[in-house]
Amino acid sequence: MSRSLNRTTLVAAAVAVAGLSAAAGAQTFVWSLVLSGPAENPPNASPGVGVATLTLDTTAHTLRVETSFSGLLGTTTMAHIHASSSMVPFTGTAGVASQTPSFSGFPTGVTAGSYDMTFNLSLPGSWNAAYIAANGGNTASAEAALLSQMMSGRAYLNIHTTAFTGGEIRGLTPTPGAGAVLALGGLAALRRRR
Repeated sequence: MSRSLNRTTLVAAAVAVAGLSAAAGAQTFVWSLVLSGPAENPPNASPGVGVATLTLDTTAHTLRVETSFSGLLGTTTMAHIHASSSMVPFTGTAGVASQTPSFSGFPTGVTAGSYDMTFNLSLPGSWNAAYIAANGGNTASAEAALLSQMMSGRAYLNIHTTAFTGGEIRGLTPTPGAGAVLALGGLAALRRRR
């Protein structure tokens, strides 16, 4: 994996993906993330790298998490998605939105690996209970909040290790930019439907 991809390239790719997804009926949203130590808060010098694709389907109420990673200094202990409307976009930290302490079945005790799981967002077990409580008290409102936070760059996926217990590598959800205009229509439709 190349660590030379720059933020502009990543945001442009996210805009293209989000724009295509939104144009196809505003039901499926896709984010491509590059995970690194410098993206953590606080930044670290880990040589570890990773990529992740997050696919949120507002019709099926699912979130697919696909990730691969390598070169970690410590062995994996957990991984999850953090999100908050109070987080400053692309910086800072937020509470865990997804399952705690980790995604079910995520490989632990390794320095490289991959993961692919689809979560049913209508089930409370797919979430951190504290995130549901802080975002309307039910899974439908938690899903709408997560979509909004991912769209605005207020969410990230990170992988925690024995060397960096607060997170060795992470990838922030990029703002879809121009795609957000189309996607916001989908977000409004999701809120009206509920």
